[in-house]
Amino acid sequence: MSTDPDPQLLRSHTFQSLQPGRRLIVLGAVHGNETCGTRGIMQVLAELESGTLRIVRGTVTFVPVTNALAYQRGQRAGERNLNRNLRPNDAPQDHEDRIANVLCPLLAKHEILLDLHSFHSPGEPFAMIGPPDNSGTLEPFARAAEEVALALRLGPRRLVEGWLDTYAVGVRQRLQRSQPNERAQMLSTDPSYGVGTTEYMRSVGGCAITLECGHHDDPQSVTVAYRAIRNALAHLGLVDAPAPPPCRDVEVLRLEQVTDRLHADDRFARPWASYDPVCRGEAIASRHDGTALNAPDDGFIVFPNQAAVPGNEWFYFARRSARRLNAT
Repeated sequence: MSTDPDPQLLRSHTFQSLQPGRRLIVLGAVHGNETCGTRGIMQVLAELESGTLRIVRGTVTFVPVTNALAYQRGQRAGERNLNRNLRPNDAPQDHEDRIANVLCPLLAKHEILLDLHSFHSPGEPFAMIGPPDNSGTLEPFARAAEEVALALRLGPRRLVEGWLDTYAVGVRQRLQRSQPNERAQMLSTDPSYGVGTTEYMRSVGGCAITLECGHHDDPQSVTVAYRAIRNALAHLGLVDAPAPPPCRDVEVLRLEQVTDRLHADDRFARPWASYDPVCRGEAIASRHDGTALNAPDDGFIVFPNQAAVPGNEWFYFARRSARRLNAT
């Protein structure tokens, strides 16, 4: 089965049982250089096509390559980051807008999303979950228990929350620095800048998990992606397989802050890996003018990107979360 992509197509594979059940969608390569999800999906598709694995109830859709242009180029984005400002657009202005016009209705046909990613610095896999149930204006939600129950069965022991809250603060900071005068700036200062696949899925009534499977080049990231798909299928009852037990040794962190790179000469204090611990006041980085960026508290560095382009996210800061999770 080929994964050679056509940038003008969003290719999906749907298996619909004649018996009722849950509706799951699994995405790979939302970012084109994050291919572990694609490869994990292809392994599961091969099992389904050969009959060694059967969907016995419900529906599952696989999208091995979500952003074919970025995948073809071997880079994160085609014309922009698909996993930001994700929404249908009546007047699409770029390739990712056109993908969104097909992807968003496809997501809305399902009730659960598993989005498979990898990251550019060393570190262990982790799952990103949504907020607790709430009726607020930023990300109202009513399926937190269901989402957490799935996250605890995917494999990784680390769960991370606070994505959209953190992005809302980042947008306000960008607006304080300058007024946008070109499209890239307009997108990064849009209130919906933090909305990607999982946030969109929650906005249409579903629940969703982003699984960061490991470093881009780590062969184990494919194993993590494959295992997560199989565990999700079993947990949701789409296949006849033993239900995976929840992870008990769980670490829950909360994103608190995003820091953008502002100049090409901004520098990290040392090479960082995702979830490296830092102490309050410890040097994280410095601006090109010598201004120190120190840890605001005891916590963790997340997604440090040595190659970040000025004006884009450079690193995140996280703290331990007080949230208590129910595995049922």
